Amino acid sequence: MGGGELPGLLVNEIGGIHGILHGHVALLKKHFYLITMKEFLENRKHMSKKVQAIYLWWHKPIINRELLQSLPNLKVIANSGVGMDHLDLKLVASFGVKMANAPYAVSSSTADTGMALLLASARRLVEGYHVATSPGMEYSEADLLGVEVTGATVGIIGMGSIGYKIALRAKAFEMNILYHNRTRRKEQEEQAVGATYCEKIDSLLQQADFVMVVVSLTPQTHKLIGKREMELMKPTATLINISRGAVVDQEALVTALQTGVIRAAALDVTYPEPLPRDHTLLKLKNVIITPHLGIKTDKATYMVTEEAVENILAALNGLPIPSEVLPS
Repeated sequence: MGGGELPGLLVNEIGGIHGILHGHVALLKKHFYLITMKEFLENRKHMSKKVQAIYLWWHKPIINRELLQSLPNLKVIANSGVGMDHLDLKLVASFGVKMANAPYAVSSSTADTGMALLLASARRLVEGYHVATSPGMEYSEADLLGVEVTGATVGIIGMGSIGYKIALRAKAFEMNILYHNRTRRKEQEEQAVGATYCEKIDSLLQQADFVMVVVSLTPQTHKLIGKREMELMKPTATLINISRGAVVDQEALVTALQTGVIRAAALDVTYPEPLPRDHTLLKLKNVIITPHLGIKTDKATYMVTEEAVENILAALNGLPIPSEVLPS
């Protein structure tokens, strides 16, 4: 890697489990001098002054006080996604470093994941797959019955860009749409998808056949869906979580699924990720768990990196950052 006059961009690694994708390297190298954590740690004295930005890919590299203190010219940290719960925003800001996320790139693919989980759970696709591929399969059991999606009610908790795109998809499936959000959407936005606002989350929980959780993880949303909330849901309802695992009380969820408080759950996120291999959730038939697939498509991940590049360049040039995140 040659330095030239390009600003230094610190990344965890290239390729591997926690590295930026090989297909994104050319885009990044067009604008930045890439420095991996391995290179940084091996030559910290030389590299520390070169780093002007950090690109977090799946929460890596880990940002702590020690790293921030070692980067005197750091101006911005760009995140590969929306959620910023892995960052101490106040700590980062105290070093005069800007922060940005990538809300625009992820909304469609994450909404697709949410609808895929809803449909897979409703129609018992995972169970059906195991039946169809079992060695002794001769015919499908007549009682392998799912629940109807058309005409059902979906309750969306969190009506930001992702939640709104879920509503658009739910409308195409002729679903009734309820939503709860800190701030109500404009009337024309509600009318465009046929959504009804629930000022109280309890009202949504009591009416919805499918509850879709699409909020950021904050101290206020930690275990937002717990024992009380699940007991408000219909016994025929399904809980779908595409936000963060800690937004749902997982122990309460296990009990609710085992005792029939709710019908099923479909989770793209858990706490921790991955779950311990002996966790009860992994053994229940009425749960679908996917490994945080969220935004994972070729197009969406590349768009995330494009959005990060735009945010970083804006910060380095003293321009308004399109997706700046401020500490609350």
